[in-house]
Amino acid sequence: MSEQPDPALPDASSGDDPAGEEWWQAEGMPWKHKPGRADIICLSAISVAAIYGLVMLPLRPVMLGLAPHLLGSLGYRTGLVLVGALAAVGDHWWPLVLVFGALMSMKFDWIYWWAGRLWGRSILDVWVYGKSPRTQRRYERAWGWARRYESLAIFVTFLPIPIPAAVVYAALGAAGTSLRKFLSVAFASALVTSAGDMALGYWIGEPAVAAVNTYGKYLWYVSIAILVGMLAVYFYRERQRAAAEKTGAARADQD
Repeated sequence: MSEQPDPALPDASSGDDPAGEEWWQAEGMPWKHKPGRADIICLSAISVAAIYGLVMLPLRPVMLGLAPHLLGSLGYRTGLVLVGALAAVGDHWWPLVLVFGALMSMKFDWIYWWAGRLWGRSILDVWVYGKSPRTQRRYERAWGWARRYESLAIFVTFLPIPIPAAVVYAALGAAGTSLRKFLSVAFASALVTSAGDMALGYWIGEPAVAAVNTYGKYLWYVSIAILVGMLAVYFYRERQRAAAEKTGAARADQD
């Protein structure tokens, strides 16, 4: 069933609202001009990447227990560590998983680089909007640091430390880093760090395999708990947003 336009909202087909603002000028949009085809595709790709991450969140515990090679090939660190542990007990698929894992760990990176190339600092303004002052400062530092160190900044995003990778990649796109250089450094970095994850698993060896076999008995419970937690966070944020809108409306009435 096709969705019908809400009569209470301005007609999107006309491109204008009662205040004379077109839809692409709305708050939260990264562009400062009427978006073209590239703008729409890039924004859609960012949305796809976000949805993929949400879908994989509850699936990863299941894949770790049932298909560690697939999880590692998708670039997830836990899968790569387990494949390394399996290699220590005779598994021979690790070279293929290593290559695919390195490639897939950077599968969405080019999108954020492209966003920076298209919109410059405007994409950072979108990402920091509504965030806490602490998060805003962290994003600002990452943006400036990326533009200063370039290749080193790319490498650091593949380490298990809390760096806002999307901000780094967008900053490099905005700074003019070529896509060829960006992807080359990203793949080399992904290959090195993925090999390190596998080496860690190989060093742990059989105990890691035994632990995952035990974990396999409970993996569905873990996935269900993650899914319930995601829903709880979503509804909590929706309640907060509704409460904030209600408070804002009440203040507007008082004024």
